Amino acid sequence: MTTSTAPRRRRAATPVPAAAPAVPATREQRVARGRAARAEVPRESHADFSAGPVRPDPIGLLEGQGLTRVPELLPIRYGRMASSAFAFFRGAALPMASDLAGTPRSGLVVQACGDAHLANFGLFASPERRLVFDINDFDETTPGPWEWDVKRLATSLEIAARSNGYPAKDRRRIVLATVAGYRRAMREFADLDALTVWYAHADVDRIQALAAASLRAKQRKVLEKTVAKAQTRDNMGALARFAAVSDGGARLNAEPPLVVPLRDLVADPAEARALEDGVRHVITAYAETLEPERRVLLDRYRMVDIARKVVGVGSVGTRSWMILLLEDGANPLFLQAKEAGPSVLEAFAGASAYDNSGQRVVVGQRLMQAVSDIFLGFVRATGIDGATRDFYVRQLRDWKGSAVIETMRPEGMLAYGEICGWTLARAHARSGDRIALAAYLGGGSAFDEAIATFAAAYADQNERDHRALVQAIASGRIAAESGV
Repeated sequence: MTTSTAPRRRRAATPVPAAAPAVPATREQRVARGRAARAEVPRESHADFSAGPVRPDPIGLLEGQGLTRVPELLPIRYGRMASSAFAFFRGAALPMASDLAGTPRSGLVVQACGDAHLANFGLFASPERRLVFDINDFDETTPGPWEWDVKRLATSLEIAARSNGYPAKDRRRIVLATVAGYRRAMREFADLDALTVWYAHADVDRIQALAAASLRAKQRKVLEKTVAKAQTRDNMGALARFAAVSDGGARLNAEPPLVVPLRDLVADPAEARALEDGVRHVITAYAETLEPERRVLLDRYRMVDIARKVVGVGSVGTRSWMILLLEDGANPLFLQAKEAGPSVLEAFAGASAYDNSGQRVVVGQRLMQAVSDIFLGFVRATGIDGATRDFYVRQLRDWKGSAVIETMRPEGMLAYGEICGWTLARAHARSGDRIALAAYLGGGSAFDEAIATFAAAYADQNERDHRALVQAIASGRIAAESGV
């Protein structure tokens, strides 16, 4: 990253979904709208999934994404995705978006996450320094059908439950509870005013209270350890984990290929220094997207080092930079600048209103999350290869914690699914017509049952796609690196 341009905004762009009526409708009209959608697209129809005879090759879709990514990192992405059916699902947001485009939709639009699987929920710190639970990945966010998020969440629970060896009866019970959690929450939000919905959030006290009623003592202890661990994942913890401090200075450690300092990516020291100067200009441009009081806070820090960092599963290969800043040469702030391209939903739900994909992510995150990182912003920058790309920027670690899905028992996954369902409904209620959505969902279990059937069918398809990736690696079509 060497230079930057000021973020460009379309004057007519708006983060509010286009489905919102121009003039506020009455409650009765909004209820009627939801019921009319139910008549046109019956809830039972959401059970349907068929790959069809002309389904795009999922491996080809993944290869297409790779064309704009860092080539030497792609084997890591494919190796991670090949490790299990659940890992494949995490990286296959584009193939699923392509499949969802052919499924029934009610016509009700929300700010969609675009990748609402259960591993993209977790704990993090609010600006008031309280642990909250929320969606934590918005790379694919854009206005779109609410059903797509629900189906991706439900399917992720079915796949994770299969990976854990749960019997079919337990798997369906977990998925039904998750979707019922979404439906009931939406009906609760429909009875609240917009401000109350906007302020609603799930803090750690609420989660622990729910856990006390549904988890065994051993599982509650696991949750308590997760909460305690999250509170150690702060900037000081990141300094100890990622940097070496000596003689009053700090430099990021090299852990290739996962963490590679900029100085190791460029052999010529003079060129490396020039690139670092360019990054400083990028930080200055990014700061202009923050609120003025937060720019004052950011100005307290000086950038001292930068490294490329591999993150996630589906994101591997996109450019992600870890930036170390210090106040007074000692107190750290870690920022992550992550490349943002078009959402995987845009090809099927319409182009974003924002020409800067980083801005798309930031606006979507602020719409869907109850509280967001105070350093969340965006920038357009020119990279070390001369290409101009969009990025969003946030803190690398701020009391972040996540559930250990692989060790969950069925009761634990059911409780976790219910919390995720509630959280997704709250996110959708902030931007969509919660009253029409609640009317569409209704008070019975028809929608829950339909989504559980869909989730089982799509989990079967995901297993076939995972096998196709493994075969593509075995045949030499795809290069993969395992264990990284």
